[in-house]
Amino acid sequence: MDVIIEETPRIETRRLVLRAPVAADADRVALLAGDLDVARMTTSMPHPFHRHHAESFLARVEALDLAREIVFAIELEDQGLVGVAGFHPTPLLGAHVGRSGHIGPEIGYWLGRPYWGRGLATEAVAGALSWARKIWRRRVVVSGHFADNPASGRVLEKAGFLYTGEIQPRHCTARGEVADTRMMVWLA
Repeated sequence: MDVIIEETPRIETRRLVLRAPVAADADRVALLAGDLDVARMTTSMPHPFHRHHAESFLARVEALDLAREIVFAIELEDQGLVGVAGFHPTPLLGAHVGRSGHIGPEIGYWLGRPYWGRGLATEAVAGALSWARKIWRRRVVVSGHFADNPASGRVLEKAGFLYTGEIQPRHCTARGEVADTRMMVWLA
């Protein structure tokens, strides 16, 4: 049974607020996502990343079906938007899938470089997972990180993800090539 979500919820953690992204976030998203070192660790973010990319992203987010997909702006106290996190439908995965053909949503996230190494990504992911379990009623969430981004793997491990042993080739738009992606799973 799908839970009806009519608007992106507001999630508060110790230092962060996860909230609905808004059009006014475009400049900040463009600034932080414009860093090649940020973009090259995501699958879909182009580089260079300009304001029009941020505006397109924010318009797409506004039109999401919140029963299947949800995106949060990550705000740090007194700093404003520092990154983005979201749950997205997973691609078909084969024999080990649920009735819908999907094992569960996939969480992805990014933070602007000035905010790396401070535990903020772990805090944001943990807050989003808590909401997904309690309110959205998800029991399985998948994620992955590029093999050359072990810091993202540590974020996911700290949030309770376990490695599946599967490595998927995933296209990285900013790199213009496929990157080996180490897959992980979280069980509520």
